[in-house]
Amino acid sequence: MANITNDEVDVVVVGLGWTGSLMSIELAQAGLKVRALERGEDRPNADFAYPKPADQYAYGMRNKIMATPKAAALTVRHNMNSTALPTRQWGAFVPGTGVGGSGLHWTGVLIRPTPTDIKLKTYAEQAYAPGQLDENMRIGDYPFTWEEIEPYLDKFDKICGASGNTGNLQGRIIDGGDPFEGPRSNPFPLPPLQDTLNCKMFADAARKLGYHPFPNPSANVSQAWKNPYGNQIAPCNYCGFCSKYPCLNFSKASPQTAVMDALKRMDNFSYRTNANVLRVDLHPDGKTARGVTYADNEGNEVFQPAKIVILAGFQFVNVRLMLLSGIGKPYDPLTGEGTIGRDYAYLSVGGTTLFFKDKRFNPFATAGATGQMFNDISPGNFDGPGLGIIGGAKIHSSQATGAPIGTSLPPGSPNWGDGWKESLQEWYGHSMKVSISTGCMSYRDHFLDLDPNYKDPWGQPLLRITFDWRPNELKLQQYLRGIVQDITKELNPDSYSESYLAMDSHWDITQYVSTHNVGGAVMGESPRTSALNRYLQSWDVHNVFVPGGNAFPQNFQANPTALIGALTLFAAQAIKEQYLKNPGPLVQA
Repeated sequence: MANITNDEVDVVVVGLGWTGSLMSIELAQAGLKVRALERGEDRPNADFAYPKPADQYAYGMRNKIMATPKAAALTVRHNMNSTALPTRQWGAFVPGTGVGGSGLHWTGVLIRPTPTDIKLKTYAEQAYAPGQLDENMRIGDYPFTWEEIEPYLDKFDKICGASGNTGNLQGRIIDGGDPFEGPRSNPFPLPPLQDTLNCKMFADAARKLGYHPFPNPSANVSQAWKNPYGNQIAPCNYCGFCSKYPCLNFSKASPQTAVMDALKRMDNFSYRTNANVLRVDLHPDGKTARGVTYADNEGNEVFQPAKIVILAGFQFVNVRLMLLSGIGKPYDPLTGEGTIGRDYAYLSVGGTTLFFKDKRFNPFATAGATGQMFNDISPGNFDGPGLGIIGGAKIHSSQATGAPIGTSLPPGSPNWGDGWKESLQEWYGHSMKVSISTGCMSYRDHFLDLDPNYKDPWGQPLLRITFDWRPNELKLQQYLRGIVQDITKELNPDSYSESYLAMDSHWDITQYVSTHNVGGAVMGESPRTSALNRYLQSWDVHNVFVPGGNAFPQNFQANPTALIGALTLFAAQAIKEQYLKNPGPLVQA
């Protein structure tokens, strides 16, 4: 194994998904020499262009463009008294890899958090009686206001060509959109996707029950769109292959379609693939980074010197690199001290599948974000304090893809052989779903650390997750089940099946939920309780910035990508306008 040193750059970016590509283009536009390091392969748009087929078995079942467990395994346990075991195959979540990262295979739902989500701790202190919530629960405010972050949510909307109905334009409530959303400075760039039959049925039933449905905000663009970077995104053709797939039609906003084509043309940007970053290298005083070391495809250790380090990998990757590199103090759940690994949170989902003999839902004509949702059950919009629960849910009916493997069948149907084939033929296109995606609070004993027993192919310890469902999240599921039951009764199907967490449920790592993992290196007002300041800058090593879901103090009910994109743009602006002029801490502890 050779030791190699690359030429120095102004900025090294670790990971080339959404956060890495956004940071790269924003800082390269400021004139900095930027180099990105991606552990996976290059994934140019041409690799997935129509008429190449969307292979369900390869992408949807075998996870062709995801990280392999061998390269990105974690260990998992429910509590500190349990033995953590490594992931042998992906189940509950599926991290991406390669250029584009998880932004290449995401579904494309681009919903924002609410102003209450941004200041959840403040809301909880005002709305709940002392001692009403779990004493081990951790609730944090984001260290900025709605007014500060909204311009960057708006910018990310324009980068993605967000398609939807505006519900709150500068404080004016507009019919057809989400009346509970925070005030938008501008309307959605594009109109919403076309509705399908299940969307209309769900929306009509929800309105009759007093809720406020609106079209799913979408990064599967409804019309042709040229974004601020000059990239052209094509209109969606409703092929149905979004989640777990790259877009064959260049219609889903991703790092490839929205950023990379422009970024690759910049002379001061370069990137390396198959570059697995092993650590951030610090100067002897430990207060600044001098670059990163990665293993290349030939097994060489390569040092990449840089003045600024951006950790822009998936949430797990960022937290693990901070732990491996000695950036900040590892979290200790027994004493509550330390911040790296603190406040990991996931989210739960559930739903009801409704079967109608006389309805044809045409699932072969859909997009990842086709659907309707309502946001009436989010913090501050319903009587959470009266119910003794905090958090909320996105309740939605999203048109399922027409891919045959995994098609829902009524209870009692055979699950293999000729009987399964006959049931599939009879019921294909005759079902719709009403689903919930819920928030998840952070807790004192939910955290990430380095596993003492298991190592990766480079001899470094795997990241260990300690997590399980808590009564607050389980009670929320049961309350939401009642709401979905009311909608189901209104829709009056021939039959239905349910899937919700019971009060004695434990987290099942084998069943897919979502890839919305957050926390572990959270942002906040104080270095005592957070790893990062409001600009995603490490409190401990000032030239290291860590954008991603790792910065969330807890998980809210909305999909995380909109806020992740906005936080990245917010931090990039601070680097350009403040840090470059006077390198050092941007917030005084």
